[in-house]
Amino acid sequence: MKRDDLAAARVPAQPSTEDVDDALDDDFEQAPAADLAAAEEPAELDERGRKILAFEKQWWRQAGAKEQAIRDTFGFSTTRYYQLLNALLDDPLALAHDPIVVQRLRRLRASRVRRR
Repeated sequence: MKRDDLAAARVPAQPSTEDVDDALDDDFEQAPAADLAAAEEPAELDERGRKILAFEKQWWRQAGAKEQAIRDTFGFSTTRYYQLLNALLDDPLALAHDPIVVQRLRRLRASRVRRR
């Protein structure tokens, strides 16, 4: 075998960009309509996230120990609650669900970070 023949045998032929485009078009055309509709629907915030935001929305109007109310309402520690709340503040779905509460809590979080 010649050297050029060996090199050609080792290197697989690369598909042209037209072949790749055609393959992608075929995949897109074969996708079920339900999958496409699901991909286009905006996702919603889960129930736990909605409950946490509702709790934060009404909490400032109430008196009492917030830590105990968190345990009673959600059934987990205050540490876990604040972990979930902080993750929720960075979630675009939470911002879309209740922008006023999320922005207020983001401002509070930022002011606490600046004080450190």
